[in-house]
Amino acid sequence: MSAHQRTFVITGASLAGAKAAEALRGHGFDGRLLLIGDEPDRPYERPPLSKGYLRGKQDRETIFVHPPRWYTDQDIDLRLDTTVTTIDRNRHAVTVSGGESIPYDKLLLATGASPRRLPVPGADLDGVLYLRRVGDCERIMDTFRTASRVVFIGGGWIGLEVAAAAREAGVEVTVIEPGELPLLRVLGPQIAPVFADLHRENGVDLRLRAHATEIVGGNGRVAGVRLTDGARIDADAVVVGIGAVPNTRLAVEAGLHIDNGVVTDASLRTSDPDIHATGDVANALHPMLGKHIRVEHWANALHQPGTAARAMLGEPASYDRVPYFFTDQYDLGMEYAGYAEPGDYDDVAVRGDLNGREFIAFWLSNGRVLAGMNVNIWDVNDAIQHLVRSGDRIDRNRLTDPDMPLDQLTAG
Repeated sequence: MSAHQRTFVITGASLAGAKAAEALRGHGFDGRLLLIGDEPDRPYERPPLSKGYLRGKQDRETIFVHPPRWYTDQDIDLRLDTTVTTIDRNRHAVTVSGGESIPYDKLLLATGASPRRLPVPGADLDGVLYLRRVGDCERIMDTFRTASRVVFIGGGWIGLEVAAAAREAGVEVTVIEPGELPLLRVLGPQIAPVFADLHRENGVDLRLRAHATEIVGGNGRVAGVRLTDGARIDADAVVVGIGAVPNTRLAVEAGLHIDNGVVTDASLRTSDPDIHATGDVANALHPMLGKHIRVEHWANALHQPGTAARAMLGEPASYDRVPYFFTDQYDLGMEYAGYAEPGDYDDVAVRGDLNGREFIAFWLSNGRVLAGMNVNIWDVNDAIQHLVRSGDRIDRNRLTDPDMPLDQLTAG
């Protein structure tokens, strides 16, 4: 069958889905191409929802991946407000809401993830908010204009970014975090205090080792949050950020291999050779790390779909970019490159001024850099990624010496 007769279907009209469609056309696929998503808006980028757009520093139109006409010009059948309800692997077809059956030669799952729901009484009250979609962002923006007090449940990256936006909007903020510090699991005990101190200095009431047991309501609306010790925190709204769950229902029902997402090889191929997965939903083998990882960050959704597209076209492809993410909170800007989970590293080395929040931190294992984070220091992340990728043992004194250029630390 020639390429122009083939049909490729992408389910998930997200950044990952849109970049996959772009890559397929860019690599010469001229067959039928459908991009199907259940949101009313065309594909957009999610970082502005907790950063620039939420803070009123970006116009709405700037969040979209492509202008409306691009999909027409590229002959992409963009189906919005449409849900893929089933995958029939035997028939090589998907069914969409409304009952239409669409055959496919190759299928790409870019279904993303959904916010983990808060399992306490009162969690369904008006004023309990989650952030995933642009509509969620706009509801939170409206809340910041009218609310005096907002409680955040969960001190992860999204929660802290949105809390910072709330403080900038003049809202009184309390963050409830079950751990000893926000971001402790990600950053460890040496670096996590940087973000705790940052938020305290900006007026955030951090409640650590605390758990919400109930959302207290009045007339069907949020009035406060009750903690395990019985304390009540008054609130006009609650923003929940306790993690995300990969959207695997379609893949589960289709019998694909699932383990913390849809399991793929390095080319993003699932256990079915005609189905690939990309973005937040994919638990992909990473050749550099030698293990499967699922990455819920913008850079992954931006770059990984190109690998999936090449593999769908039968080309050799392997996704091995160094994982990367960034954050902006108050006057702190940060980039992080690499992958260092608790137990992976045995040392954290710092170059620069940790207390002044102008530094680079390195997570090390036996002298090798697993990850690096530059805080309010710029134009160094490429060098950090090179250190991570090299696998070289680096002398700690040279690593922490601010006068030693990072790009001179590796043998290669």
